[in-house]
Amino acid sequence: MNAVRREQRERENSDPSLARFLCAELTRGYFLEHNEAKYTERRERVYTCMRIPRELEKLMIFGFFLCLDAFLYVFTLLPLRVLLALLHLFTMPCCGLRGSLLLQPAQVCDIFKGLIMVLCYSMMHYVDYSMMYHLIRGQSVIKLYIIYNMLEVADRLFSSFGQDILDALYWTATEPKERKRDSIGVIPHFIMAVFYVFLHAILIMVQASTLNVAFNSHNKSLLTIMMSNNFVEIKGSVFKKFEKNNLFQMSNSDIKERFTNYVLLLIVCLRNMEQFSWNPDHLWVLLPDVFMVIASEIAVDIIKHAFITKFNEITADVYSEYRASLAFDLVSSRQKNACTDYSDSVARRMGFIPLPLAVLLIRVVMSSVNVQGALSYSCLLLFYLGMVTLKVLNSIVLLGKSCVYVKRANMEDKLFERPSTAAPGKTPSRTRKTSRCTAPSGTHVSVTNFSPILKLPSIQKEEEGMEGTELKHRTPKKDLLDVDRFTICGNRID
Repeated sequence: MNAVRREQRERENSDPSLARFLCAELTRGYFLEHNEAKYTERRERVYTCMRIPRELEKLMIFGFFLCLDAFLYVFTLLPLRVLLALLHLFTMPCCGLRGSLLLQPAQVCDIFKGLIMVLCYSMMHYVDYSMMYHLIRGQSVIKLYIIYNMLEVADRLFSSFGQDILDALYWTATEPKERKRDSIGVIPHFIMAVFYVFLHAILIMVQASTLNVAFNSHNKSLLTIMMSNNFVEIKGSVFKKFEKNNLFQMSNSDIKERFTNYVLLLIVCLRNMEQFSWNPDHLWVLLPDVFMVIASEIAVDIIKHAFITKFNEITADVYSEYRASLAFDLVSSRQKNACTDYSDSVARRMGFIPLPLAVLLIRVVMSSVNVQGALSYSCLLLFYLGMVTLKVLNSIVLLGKSCVYVKRANMEDKLFERPSTAAPGKTPSRTRKTSRCTAPSGTHVSVTNFSPILKLPSIQKEEEGMEGTELKHRTPKKDLLDVDRFTICGNRID
């Protein structure tokens, strides 16, 4: 067969007439089987792009509920933990327990979080939302577009530096102190943390006001420009080289950004409904614009991740690894030797800090809803109990799903790996002085007092088999869990 084709080509080449040329153009074929590997790879790329939306949205939904759990924690469990800490502080002298610590480190952190929330909420009363709205509305469309872009950049910078400020406060307040005068250093850290949360809340309020102006504009030109700004993000990220760890940080940043946008849309809807006396007909006017903003955000994320994975030859299964890594953070934070609270783990991994957003939401809700009379307070109590129920149910479901993802990814063994007590380049004595996670039995100095609520069957069997024995040495493997957990918004990879 090949010899016949070869003879036909030689005959055509020997007769270079116009008729032969036209006949060859009309009858020549494609011998794709000679490049089978190449075209199979191209087909797999198409299949990967078609799988990206589903795998990406699975990760986004899981990350959204992680952020929601950390956000609900501020409204539900944090006030109860603060009350328990204050009750323990005031009743301890009556019990005669003078030799022990007044408060555990976790209780100290809870009290500082509560104080920051109360002070920032009191300071937010001096900021007039209506005046800010009309001040922004008087600006031109182009100026508002530039302001909104600057606010997005400032929000990322505030999130990056703000987590360091809060961590510095918590560590300064709970670190072992040799002298009592060392406790004075907590005061400047606390003042800095209060001003950070207040300024970040003001920044988010300006973002919400700009978005509210875009919703209420007659020609919707500002809203269209703000939505088109999302597609500019594709140009800035698609044509860059990405590794798996860099894409993981970008995915975390997208999860945080999407959750923040949902809260901003909620604030806009609350302000608009309050201006129209809670008329339900006006809600149907707002819903098309809300769905338009959400749809554009989802479309931009899908297109961006689809082409990033295509150009960098990354499979769609990588999003399952990302989801397993986030699930590992959740499951490991429920262990007895956990060094951080679950909400702190989410903040460090995704760059999501719930305190400024919670302060602003409380300020908007309290100014939009009038609570007067016994019936109103009863409804408020029922609403709080409903949020507590939602928080507990969400935590239970997330923990169960996380155990499934960790088991499916064969990451159970890493839950019992002992953290390294000495970092490279540091002396063991300094590590023993500053370590908070390695404590003698009987003392509780970790930031969280969580106990493992749910264990996998294989984990429980392995734990029983390892009692009284040392874990075998495992060679370090570079994977997603080696990414620095203090990376914020995908700006730094260690």
